[in-house]
Amino acid sequence: MWNTGTAPPPPLLLLLPLLLCVLAASGELQQETEPRRLPPPGKLDFGYVPAGVYETLAHYEPGPIGILFHLVRAFLCVVQPNAFPQDLIVKLAKDKFGFAQTEYRKVIYYEIGFAVCAAVGLVFAVLVPLIGLFFCLCRCCDNCGGEMHQRQRKNADCRRGLLGTLLFANSLVITIGVLCAYAANQNLSSQVKNIRRLVNSNMRDLHTFANDTPMQIDYLISQYATAKNKVIYDLDNIGPLLGGRIHDQLDKEVHPALDKVLNMAGAMRQTKEALDNVNVGLDVLQEGTGRLNFNLSLVRTGINRTLDDPGCHDEESDATSAQLCRNIRRSLSQLQIAANFSRLPKVNAQLEKMNNVLRTDLSAVVQRGYDSLNNTPLMAVEQTRSAVESVRGLVDGIGSNISSFSKVFPVQTSVSNFNIFISHAHAKIEDHYPDIDKMDFYRWIGCIALCCMVVLVLAFNYLGLLCGTLGYDKHASPTTRGCISNTGGTMLMAGVGFTVIFSWVLMGVVTAIFLAGGNVEKLFCEPFHTKDVFKVVDTPYLVDPNLKNFIPGLFYNDSQLELTAESLYSTCKENKGIYTAMRLDKVFNISLFLNTTLFTKDVVSQLDGVRIDLRGTILLEAEGEQNLLDFSEAGLSEINYADYLEEVNKGVTVMDLLLFATELEAQTDLMPRGALQSALKGHVGTLRQIHSQQIVSMEQGMKHVRARSALNQSMRFLERTASDLPNKVLAVLDAIKAAQYLVSQNATHLINLETRKYTATIVGYFHQYMEWVKTSLALEVAPCKPLSNLLDTAEIIACSFLVDSMNAFWMGLGCSTLFLLPGIILAVKLAKFYRRMDTEDVYDDSSVSGTWHFTL
Repeated sequence: MWNTGTAPPPPLLLLLPLLLCVLAASGELQQETEPRRLPPPGKLDFGYVPAGVYETLAHYEPGPIGILFHLVRAFLCVVQPNAFPQDLIVKLAKDKFGFAQTEYRKVIYYEIGFAVCAAVGLVFAVLVPLIGLFFCLCRCCDNCGGEMHQRQRKNADCRRGLLGTLLFANSLVITIGVLCAYAANQNLSSQVKNIRRLVNSNMRDLHTFANDTPMQIDYLISQYATAKNKVIYDLDNIGPLLGGRIHDQLDKEVHPALDKVLNMAGAMRQTKEALDNVNVGLDVLQEGTGRLNFNLSLVRTGINRTLDDPGCHDEESDATSAQLCRNIRRSLSQLQIAANFSRLPKVNAQLEKMNNVLRTDLSAVVQRGYDSLNNTPLMAVEQTRSAVESVRGLVDGIGSNISSFSKVFPVQTSVSNFNIFISHAHAKIEDHYPDIDKMDFYRWIGCIALCCMVVLVLAFNYLGLLCGTLGYDKHASPTTRGCISNTGGTMLMAGVGFTVIFSWVLMGVVTAIFLAGGNVEKLFCEPFHTKDVFKVVDTPYLVDPNLKNFIPGLFYNDSQLELTAESLYSTCKENKGIYTAMRLDKVFNISLFLNTTLFTKDVVSQLDGVRIDLRGTILLEAEGEQNLLDFSEAGLSEINYADYLEEVNKGVTVMDLLLFATELEAQTDLMPRGALQSALKGHVGTLRQIHSQQIVSMEQGMKHVRARSALNQSMRFLERTASDLPNKVLAVLDAIKAAQYLVSQNATHLINLETRKYTATIVGYFHQYMEWVKTSLALEVAPCKPLSNLLDTAEIIACSFLVDSMNAFWMGLGCSTLFLLPGIILAVKLAKFYRRMDTEDVYDDSSVSGTWHFTL
């Protein structure tokens, strides 16, 4: 630590240790995984770096007097239109200002405008007193207007009025000039009072800059916890994150295969149900059709016996009845059932085989395959446990290293030293305030005295014009003019005398201030705004022949580093961090303090070494495969589906019984009344009774309808299922075998790919933290606006306060001084019309010759 008795260290050097720990923290996260251009991980939110508010507003608005400042700059541009002599200044600086002849010429060429103006001012300052002296001597000899005699002229009133107007206008111009000079003088005095405010504000900003930097660094270090917590979270959830991704990728191929097996299990159950429906339907339909067939047989037998009646055979006596009997006998073949379900065999053999197949619960076997695949995340957790624990330890180690590394550097000591340096410098400046105030007071008095010289002349001019104008009597002769008029003329002559006495002093001061202020404006203030002055300062080898760039050569002993005054000022002007402004990234090699790639390399190596083995995943057990083969051999193809569907599609009877009964009744009605007719009508009633009791119940009864429908649907389902069933089963087995091979033998590439993605995500969190640290260091940590504000404040004080005000002062005072010359001539000539003359011209009217006579 330095003390007040020794030279204070440069403030920037005191700040450098503040940033070493941040550089180390960011350097740790450098690693060689840049070629891994994988999808970016989730965005981490590190919040905002806490920052103090800098109160200095290094900007100056002069207000209305700014118009006068612009006029001065415009005049200086006319006087000195040449560009900033950068090459000349660099050449002179390198030659230690040893002027050669060529440099003399360049300097003269550049300063020719100032030289001409200065020459005019010197000539004015020298000649005006001499001319005034000779003028006074001449007037003492009654020459040069000194003779107290005024010749009468006809245009005397016009000349007097013109001279008075011109002198008044000239005096107004002088008044405006002296007012501008007075305003500039007052502006400088008032701005000097703001110096203390600007300096105090800058010093407070420097304290804020120093005190906030450790807090900001601590915040950067503490935000490692954000990345660490996210890494720990992902490690704790490696099952769903890594195993889940592997499962999702495998599931795209495996799930359809398992779904096919599961669908086949459903087909087995439906096949067994269909076979049950076939047997049940056959029983119901065989029972109904058998009873109907028996009743129809009885009716046919009865009708046949009735038709054996002798009346049906006696064609001679009743040919019509015989013919009707023959027709009825021929139609009896239609009086029988259409669908003969009794000829259809049952499917007991196939049903027995399906019962054997269903003894194995294929759905449960498939579900175990699903469970085995869904167990992938848990397998990932179990098989990566050691790697996760190792990575967790590495992550904790990085955090501990960051925290411990930040304690190596004396941050608080550096901050304390810098604050002491600022306080010491501020105290030194405070000590000079009384001297500054005293010097400004003397300057103000001097400028006021110069203005008072001009005001004194103006006072005599205005009083002379006032008294001369008010006291002038156009009827009075030159020798009889009044006292007021004479006083006015005397005051005008007094003003001329004071002009001669003071003008050379005024012009000398104006010339001196003009040369100083004008050159400072053109050689420093204007180039500062255009940054041309930085080009001179940043000229290689200018300050020291051995240093290309003096700032890095001074601070870092590396003059080749591209760190210039202009870049430092511009970067701080943008309120970026001092890390960027001072190019600390090119100066400090963090690898000297810590192997910056060690930890993340270990993280990558640990995670890249993860091997997830899925060979224990069984999608379909051997029992399930045998079950599928048994299903394909269940004998479904042996069923004669055409016979079943043919019988199902037939009606109940060959001919509709009601229609048959109606036709039989119609034929019976054609027979003669008798026993034959009555017997046949009885059979008609029996047929109608069979129709209503059996046919209608079979066609409308739920039992028979459902049996027929179930039989129809079951046979169609069984026909579809049996169609190419062995090939379908083989296709399902091939699909499940391909899926099993993918999981057990061919998933290594997929697992490695997902593992690399997971690793990239973990490492990506470190990258995000590192990039955030870099960005924060560049833009938010230790923003160096106070450093640029120091330079801006110095420029405001030197240029805006001092140079602009003094330039405006010499311009106003110089303008007034120049217009004093025509004021001398006008005042001398006008005084003749106001002063009382000793002699006058008298005109004699009786004189023939018309001569004038002089009267004393």
